[in-house]
This record gives sequence, structure tokens and C-alpha cells, in this order.
Amino acid sequence: MTARDSLLRHWPRRWPLQPLRAQRWTEQEPTYRDASPAVIEAATKRALARPSGNWFVFAASREIRADRPFGVHVGGIELVAWRDLDGALFVGPGACPHLGAPMAQAKVECGALVCRWHGLTLGPEGGYGWKPLPSHDDGVLAWVRLDGLGKEEPSDAPVVSRRPAAERALDAVATVVGVCEPEDVVANRLDPWHGAWFHPYSFTRLRVVEAPRDIHVTEDGDRFLVDVTFRVGRGLGVPVRAEFTCPGPRTVVMRILEGEGAGSVVETHATPLGQGGDGRPRTAVIEATVAGSERPGFAVARAVAPALRPAMRWTATRLWRDDLAYAERRYLLRSSGR
Repeated sequence: MTARDSLLRHWPRRWPLQPLRAQRWTEQEPTYRDASPAVIEAATKRALARPSGNWFVFAASREIRADRPFGVHVGGIELVAWRDLDGALFVGPGACPHLGAPMAQAKVECGALVCRWHGLTLGPEGGYGWKPLPSHDDGVLAWVRLDGLGKEEPSDAPVVSRRPAAERALDAVATVVGVCEPEDVVANRLDPWHGAWFHPYSFTRLRVVEAPRDIHVTEDGDRFLVDVTFRVGRGLGVPVRAEFTCPGPRTVVMRILEGEGAGSVVETHATPLGQGGDGRPRTAVIEATVAGSERPGFAVARAVAPALRPAMRWTATRLWRDDLAYAERRYLLRSSGR
């Protein structure tokens, strides 16, 4: 028995970090037999059919500041977001009602927008035919309700997934944009079988324990249950059990059920931006990682959150560089009838 074999044999199973046996990428168990296109497609269709109340995630909460406006397009609609003196979120049309100036370039003064072209002031009360839209700040993400775009029965607030308590959590939000539609992003997330093959630098020992095989599955059972080990450095990983669910048509939530960080979530929101200059659709993947832990040392991580968030965003962005290639490929095949 080698020293490494002895270490593996005697390593305490209760420790969150576990040693990984060396394995070549091609030695993994193939998953194509289990990754049924029919199962993925049916799960995607069920997700797309769920109501959203016309709510769209458009930014991280901390991106919207009180000292300057934030401009964005959702579904081809120009929007501007800002905060008043109390920090409340407001979102309105992005064009000034006077001569169409970009309100994203306005100045925020005393909680209102002041147009740089001719000085028209527009605040939370609106005016001149311009008025704010319904918006919601859940503390991590900023939402706007666009009834003309969603074309559903509107709701007073969006469906926000259950998260670790804010006072004990660490969150980070990453945003990437791809040439695809929201359903292609959702379909990517509802294919957990690709994880260890497509992202071997992040995942290993991935096994889908449960999948909604029945197309008539109830909402409570409409989930993918996965055992997976997150790689941490060379030769070490953190094994967890996680579930993937879709609370809305543009949202997929991964929640850790067992293992280190139980209760932590990764929320993937797919927001349509509109067409690019090439006439093809653009979709923003806005992904929020909300981590929590009962370990005493996690308080230290929370204390240095500003230093950790860039690394968390980098990790999410790295994964989505690959996954957007998957989503964009799906869109290309789907839009060309293949």
C-alpha cells in the first residue's frame, strides 16, 4: 500500500475536504445513456410554462447606487434604475420624455434623475407621461416588472427562492451575455449530466441520483438530484448532494441539501436583452451565489466579503464561458431546424 493509499484509507469522512483519487478525463463513466434528450426537453418545457408575474432580473442589487443611474436593456426595452435618498430602488423608461435623451447619463440629485440635455427632473413620482415601473430589490438581485414583455397575469412581487439568512450569508453576482434565448440557458442547467465532462476543472464524481423521468411529474417532484464533488485545489474536493429546480420560466436554482454549505444556493437567471446588431437574440445570464455555513470560520469569510466576491464572480464566469457555448450551440441548432 502506497502512502497515498494509506492517506485515502484513513482520511476522516466527517471532514468537508476529501482527497480525490487520480483519474484521467476519459476514464470517467459516460453519462450520455442517462442524459435523455426527452427528459431534458420535457423539464425545460415545464419550466418555461411556469408563471413569472412578468418579473425580470436585470442586475445585482449592489450595482444600483444612489449616486449615479444604471442603464440596461431588457427584451429590447431601454431602462434606467436608481435609488432615492433612503436607498429604495426605482426603475423607469430609459428615454427622457422631452426629447429622448438617455436617462442612464442623467445626474442623480436628491433621489431624482436630472436630464443632462435640458435639466428635466424625473423622480419616483414620475411626470410628463413618464413614470417608474414596478420594481423589487430582494437584497441580492434587482427585478423589474414588464407586463408588455411578459404578457402574463402580473404579480405584486417576483418569486424569490429560499436563501440562507442574509446576516449569515455571503453573496456574489456574476453576469455574462450570450447569443441565445433564455430557454437555451435553462436547458443547459437542466442537463446536470454534462457537469464533470464539460467542467472537469470544477466537478468530479458526479452522479445524477434522481431525475423527473415522467413527463407528468408533479411540481414537488420536478427536480434533479445530484451527488457531486466540487474540486478545491489539486487532489482535494468537497462532496455534496444538490438539487436543481425551476421556480420560474427563466430561473434555475441549485441548492445544496447535504454536505458542506447545506442550504447554500446558486440562482441562475436568464434575462432576454433583445436583438444584437446581427439580428440574433442576446441573453444575460445573471447568476447569484448565496453561500452559508454553520462553521465558526465562515464569519471570517463574511468579514472579508469584498475581497472574496471577485473570486466568486471569476469562478461563475469561468463556468459560464463554457456553458454559454453549450447554450449558443443549442440555439443555433434549434433556430436552424436541426
